[in-house]
Amino acid sequence: MIKNAKFCIIRRYTGKYPVQTMCHILKCSKSGYYTWLNRQDREDRDDIIADLIFDCQKQTRNTYGYRRVKDWLLRETGLIINHKTVLRIMTKYGLLSEIHRKRRYKSHCDKAYKVNNILARNFNADHKSTKWVTDISYIHTNTGVYYLSVIKDLYDGFIISYKLGKQNDMCLVTDTLIMAKKEAANGMVLHSDQGTQYTSSAYYNLTKEYGITPSMSRAATPLDNAPIESFFGTLKCECIYRQKPKDFDHASQLIDDYIYFYNYIRLQSKYKMTPYEKRCLRLAS
Repeated sequence: MIKNAKFCIIRRYTGKYPVQTMCHILKCSKSGYYTWLNRQDREDRDDIIADLIFDCQKQTRNTYGYRRVKDWLLRETGLIINHKTVLRIMTKYGLLSEIHRKRRYKSHCDKAYKVNNILARNFNADHKSTKWVTDISYIHTNTGVYYLSVIKDLYDGFIISYKLGKQNDMCLVTDTLIMAKKEAANGMVLHSDQGTQYTSSAYYNLTKEYGITPSMSRAATPLDNAPIESFFGTLKCECIYRQKPKDFDHASQLIDDYIYFYNYIRLQSKYKMTPYEKRCLRLAS
């Protein structure tokens, strides 16, 4: 009989039979049992606290670091907990602040290809594939944080391409752009923020190859890329936050289903039609 199974039997019959007697009969150590029992109790407690932290991050738009989460837990639930424990659980369940995590990537690439804000918050487009916006967002799951890269057409709101990746790297954004190649038009504008992936030579050279004019938000000005931020907010509110993804595959399935729904079924209040219907309406005219 494996050790964990023996310990489960002992826990089940604790109170009915002495622990020392059961350990002797099952040929396992008493200290080993209590070590295992404490570990199980901690895992159960971690799950409960992780749910509370998830609620905190949802309410605060994933902006709280572990010290502020500790304060939030005390204020909202009365839970007194060490900040190191909060950090351990946030790391374990992929609940770290998005804002602080972004800083880790700032110095990994050169800034030689930073360009002006050509879009200048003019989010209206008269034709498809004249103005696109793109960005990366964090997708939290029970097994960690993954990264979703998306390109959106401002004409009809259609999601042109997307990719969920395990690494927030150059390949994530270049692969997303490669997938959108067939929809690209010569001279069109593709707007992003000043993230290191978008200022890299690999991304810049790819836009030039496809005849795309890159545009970038001003530093620390998320409203310059409001349409893509709005999409990510809608995706998380209507999909991700409603059923926390278990792992990468589950998140990928949820995102595939939701983006199909977003493109082909979900009505946009602005146009009273789906992005696909608006796209087809223009093609038919």
